[in-house]
Amino acid sequence: MRGRFITFEGGEGAGKSSNVQLTAAFLRERGVEVVVTREPGGTPLAEDIRNLLLAPRDEVMQADTELLLMFAARAQHVGALIRPALARGAWVLSDRFVDASYAYQGGGRGLSMSRIAELEKLVLAELRPDLTLLFDVPVAIGLARAGKRGDLDRIEREDLSFFQRIRETYLNRAAAEPERFQVLDAAAPLAEVQTQLLDSLNRCWEQWHD
Repeated sequence: MRGRFITFEGGEGAGKSSNVQLTAAFLRERGVEVVVTREPGGTPLAEDIRNLLLAPRDEVMQADTELLLMFAARAQHVGALIRPALARGAWVLSDRFVDASYAYQGGGRGLSMSRIAELEKLVLAELRPDLTLLFDVPVAIGLARAGKRGDLDRIEREDLSFFQRIRETYLNRAAAEPERFQVLDAAAPLAEVQTQLLDSLNRCWEQWHD
């Protein structure tokens, strides 16, 4: 039986990483094989592309370059890791996936959503997440959290309006696909966020095991 595919989305400082680990523990306690991964990245080659994407540099990266590199990394990630894991029945948890391209390159950079959709069709074919958990946090709060982690990468150095467009795009996508998305209030204290997450996971677990 094919495994389930859960993605974790949100802007900077939304706290996705710790909640990915909580979800992995939840599933492993129930006897599920779990593969934890991230985008951009997830395989050695895709991680090399991640480094190209995120390293600060003097040369300005064109928006189209960023988009195509994201999908190049995603093609490798999907083919080498995600599809094989799902095929053997593992559950895959990905810290960001294709919704991030719509949010960052579409909303943030202003690239055509239809062009992103064409790349999605090319690279993913029928593959879609079973569940997308959107950790929503006001931009100012998220950026303040991100700033405490150390040096900012190339994308984290963008201005406030860039990240506001990203948040709006995420929320619009969640509103358009309520059957796939669950929105969590990531501005709340971590314990409250984790309670929201576990409630969502329990509901989905019961639904998928009816």
